Amino acid sequence: MVLSLTPPRPADAAWFDTRRDGDLLRVAAGGRWVLGEARRLDHALRGLAVEGCRRAEIDYGAVDRLDTIGAWLLLRTRRELEARHLAVAVVNVPEALLPLVRTIDHDCTAPPVTLPYHQTLLWFLDRVGRSVVEMGRWGYELLGFFGGVSYETMATIVQPRRLRWAALINQIEETGLNALPILGLLSFLIGVVFAFQGADQLRRFGAEVFTVNLLAISILREIGGLMAAIIVAGRSGSAFTAQIGTMKVNEEIDALETLGLNTVEVLVLPRVIGLILALPLLTFYANVMGLTGGAIMSYFDLGITLPAFLRQLRGALGDWTFWVGIIKAPVFAFIIALVGCFEGLRVERNAGSVGRMTTQSVVASIFLVIIADAMFSVLFDLLDI
Repeated sequence: MVLSLTPPRPADAAWFDTRRDGDLLRVAAGGRWVLGEARRLDHALRGLAVEGCRRAEIDYGAVDRLDTIGAWLLLRTRRELEARHLAVAVVNVPEALLPLVRTIDHDCTAPPVTLPYHQTLLWFLDRVGRSVVEMGRWGYELLGFFGGVSYETMATIVQPRRLRWAALINQIEETGLNALPILGLLSFLIGVVFAFQGADQLRRFGAEVFTVNLLAISILREIGGLMAAIIVAGRSGSAFTAQIGTMKVNEEIDALETLGLNTVEVLVLPRVIGLILALPLLTFYANVMGLTGGAIMSYFDLGITLPAFLRQLRGALGDWTFWVGIIKAPVFAFIIALVGCFEGLRVERNAGSVGRMTTQSVVASIFLVIIADAMFSVLFDLLDI
């Protein structure tokens, strides 16, 4: 006896009917089980009556065409019947459809996704708490990675032959030499903007000449090094994460470990040391280009000639004005390289993870660099430098 039947349909549309034979429920499917039929079949499949049944059969014998959505609907039906304590058997699967049915059965093992209600205070507090815990876990893992890199660095200092010089030179070229055009252009424009805005404010007090002092202190102590670090974080730090992450996705890092190679020594140290050597030079270059832009703007806007600019610049410089920015550069470089490599090694085996970790690497690097810069400012103030 037919117990239920899908609504009227075209001749080639998907259909199913159910019959009972004692305690056995037979579900026969036929037609084209494809994406376009899913909405019509979904509600009917969920409404199967199983009272008094202990066994079930799902018969694929009349199915003419099947795609992943149709196979998933039948798989969901089978699992829902099993969840209601029925012993379910799949019968008469056509040979051409068997690989798809097996693949869907093997891959669709995750539990159903339940979407939380996003408008409650409890949900907001839960999200904040999870973010805090995740941030703490991230910091703990980064600290552990810092310890591992420090140990390998000390071992390399003791045994310099362990350092891969070809990789180191390549990293200096990639992170330093190739960054000169964009860093020079941006630093030059920053110098122009600082000179213009500073002159506009100081002109009100008849102190335009002190625009040079403003440029010297702001660029040499802060802006030059910070600008270089931010550009390197966005350019080289993200490249570190993407390169190492792609190697992990392609299982190249597993191959290195299988060969007995130290991944920190091979992949991390050349990048860390190369950036530590390159960033102070980039900071010096950014300082020069920023002052050059400020000098040009001072000449055209204020009429300060180059000799007058240099004389005022010499008088504005203190004993530590230049060195403050240079001292901070290796620390910024270490933070950027450490975070970039750390996030690369945390990439999961999918392309989406590479993009997500690359973004997180840039954001975290810039955040930590600014925190380090603030700590340096407090320290130099305490030391009266």
